[in-house]
Amino acid sequence: MAEPPCSADAGGAVYRSRDPVRNLRLRVRIQRVTSAGPLLPQAPPPLAGPRGPELLGLAERAARGARRPPEEEQEEAEVGWQEKLFSQFEVDLYQNESACQTPLDRQYHEEILKLEKAGGRKNCRIFTYTDHDRFTNLEEHCQKVTDSDHEVPSYLAERMANVRRRRQDRRPIEASSLKSKIITWEPSEEFIKNNHVINTPVQTMYIMGDLGPYGKLGHRDYERVLCTIKVDGNGVIMVKPDFTGTKGPYRIELDGEKREVWKYTIENASVQVQPEEEEREQRVFRNTLPGTLRLFVNGEIVSAQGYEYDNLYVHFFVELPDQWSSPASQQLSGVTQTCATKAVGWDNVAHFCYPFTLDMFFTQADELEDSLPQWPVLYFEVLSLDFWQRYRVEGYGSLVLPASPGLHVLTVPTWRPVELGTVAELRRFFIGGSPELEDITYVRTPSTFKGSRLSRLGFRTETTGSVTFRLYCLQQSKAFLETSALRQRMQSVLDRLGGFSQQSSVYNVLEAFQRARRRMQEARQSLPQDLMSTSAPTEHRPQEP
Repeated sequence: MAEPPCSADAGGAVYRSRDPVRNLRLRVRIQRVTSAGPLLPQAPPPLAGPRGPELLGLAERAARGARRPPEEEQEEAEVGWQEKLFSQFEVDLYQNESACQTPLDRQYHEEILKLEKAGGRKNCRIFTYTDHDRFTNLEEHCQKVTDSDHEVPSYLAERMANVRRRRQDRRPIEASSLKSKIITWEPSEEFIKNNHVINTPVQTMYIMGDLGPYGKLGHRDYERVLCTIKVDGNGVIMVKPDFTGTKGPYRIELDGEKREVWKYTIENASVQVQPEEEEREQRVFRNTLPGTLRLFVNGEIVSAQGYEYDNLYVHFFVELPDQWSSPASQQLSGVTQTCATKAVGWDNVAHFCYPFTLDMFFTQADELEDSLPQWPVLYFEVLSLDFWQRYRVEGYGSLVLPASPGLHVLTVPTWRPVELGTVAELRRFFIGGSPELEDITYVRTPSTFKGSRLSRLGFRTETTGSVTFRLYCLQQSKAFLETSALRQRMQSVLDRLGGFSQQSSVYNVLEAFQRARRRMQEARQSLPQDLMSTSAPTEHRPQEP
């Protein structure tokens, strides 16, 4: 079968994996094809006479000396995630200790010294730039959307060039951090970056090729990017160009006199899961702890419509009630991109299509065995951004995550607090400020409220637009596997949830039963004491003589 032709198309691909990214490995092969420049003049024929054989021997020895070693013509390397392979330029640079300025430079200096003692580096032309190298920072600042040499970066591209999309340490959200001022009169550059630019945690890695001529390795002018890999915190892997597969190798043509042509392939060399390991993983899923319910939500903020101003974005977070927990790596908050609205019928609709993932665990407590669990609540606020980078609150809303598994498409209406008079609306239009909630959980019953009645007398609100969510909910519990337990007496709330996962009305029946029970207790307490005493049965005992 003939080899597929070389391709100059370097389109990327996006993958999603639940496995740790450290298991990712790529195999790269690079090979010099030919020189597209003018052909070199051929050697003259050997001279006749007694000196002809001597000249022929000299020509053979010269040709043998000019023949390039195999590693100069082609090379293959297997690279792991964030694995550092030094180039000849880096070896020459970091060998000199005086050139090391940062802690990373000094670390590379020590690693190169160890490589020299071990016999030198194994790679020749293929090397890597990891997430913390200088090249990665410069490449992020110089990214282009098109291949035009006259491309002018947009306003968003200029702002994003100053933001490092790096994995940061997430601190728990405190109640005091939810408090915000209506207007920030002197916003700093860091404040603007953190509040008006999306900073998705992303790690980047570049697989490079040194395509310099024979004997001239280590020049930055001949470095070319063979593959770019980006991984975010949600397990999304972006590879550009995509794995070769059946498309054939990629082609790189160098500028210059010779116009040399190189071809290379990229393959996924990650270790495949063995059947034994897959069975062990399935066994872990089956053998969940008794009394534990796992709720997994693949969500999407679809759109927002019916708001007064344009350029909308949504900020949301999930509040976990008692007995609920989440993994340490789980992000329970997020912010969408800023989206301009589009006229659809009578409404202005902003299409976000923003995905998010939630993974939560509910553990049944002994003292709460007869009570219904509280479900997690998703709080969100819709804000608008004007030309002067000022934001206004367009609406608040909340959504109780669905208690039944499956697909749920929910449209949640929102409202915002208002002040009386035209001054507040003028201030909202010209200055950009608007009344805000000090605690966003005030949309429902605040988590810090411990009283019996919550009065909102005098609090004025205005109905605004609505936000549409698409939620794919999955539930996992050991009670779901014990189908025979459904025919017996339910021992815990999780067993009830196991039954109601197959019949969603059970939860509504239990909730109605709890409300009816509370009403009966209140009605009984309101009865007169004399009626209670007369209605109680009396016990007759024989009198003593």
